[in-house]
Amino acid sequence: MAQYTPQELAARLKDGLLSFPATAFAADLSVDEDVLREHVTWQSGFDIAGLFAAGGTGEGFSLAPDEHAQVIRAAVESSRPEVPVLGSAGGSTRQAIGQAQACEAAGAEGVLLLPPYLTECDQPGLLEHASTIMASTRLAVIVYNRGNAIYSAETVAELARRHENFIGFKDAIGDIEHLAKVYARNGDRMFYLGGLPTAETYALPLLQLGMSTYSSAMFNFVPEFALEFYGDVRRQDRDAVTEKLNRFVLPYLEIRDRGKGFGVSIVKAGIQAIGRNAGSVRPPLHDLSEQDHADLAALIDHAGIRPVIRTAPVPAA
Repeated sequence: MAQYTPQELAARLKDGLLSFPATAFAADLSVDEDVLREHVTWQSGFDIAGLFAAGGTGEGFSLAPDEHAQVIRAAVESSRPEVPVLGSAGGSTRQAIGQAQACEAAGAEGVLLLPPYLTECDQPGLLEHASTIMASTRLAVIVYNRGNAIYSAETVAELARRHENFIGFKDAIGDIEHLAKVYARNGDRMFYLGGLPTAETYALPLLQLGMSTYSSAMFNFVPEFALEFYGDVRRQDRDAVTEKLNRFVLPYLEIRDRGKGFGVSIVKAGIQAIGRNAGSVRPPLHDLSEQDHADLAALIDHAGIRPVIRTAPVPAA
């Protein structure tokens, strides 16, 4: 059962860094639950505001329904109690309802609502899709503005009017005019988080648009650096942000951009580069080349951000 009310959860998440744990796979690409649990335990040992299991970085799009529920439950049970775990829901309306309810049954604190599967949709259909899913669960819900799910300011306002458990708007488009409209119309009724690929790149300018936080994929392998970067953003320390962009983030993007889907693959490569392991990515993604791996490891060392590997205490059952 969730420990936070939707409003309490929003208050916690809006003022801290967020991340998406990578889902560990064994050599046969089955879910490696033991490694996943250890990774979530390690991540939750840092000062992170919340973790989203089975999201994009967690390859939620490649998980079968039973694996989705397995990953959410394992993350919930492995995280420090003070660090809330949210799950994901996507696909068709009925599929998303099933996943949202599975998140609730697993003890997650909330749900990130991913775009509906494949088809284009206008605002009336998108409104009813999201509204039906929000009505199906008591958990807090954050909508993900990306792909074929571009929520207008008016649709966001109507969802907020209908559902008290609608708490957040995550954006992966970066349309400044659209974001300004959403924030101006809805204000502090919800919180806003950045979800563009490698969100650190955009974090400082988006802060001015009301996005007080973002999801950091690199937290999976350089957590101290990711937290320091977030602190610089919140202090609006432009010089410190620029220095970190030049030292690590921008060269990291150059490696990421060598292949499609490498936004996920490079995270697993980073985990391996620091001496941990989460296995390979599942098709249709593919792993980085040996040269890419070597370049990433060298970059981490050159930037001086290799973490001290420590094992966080396993939470009590």
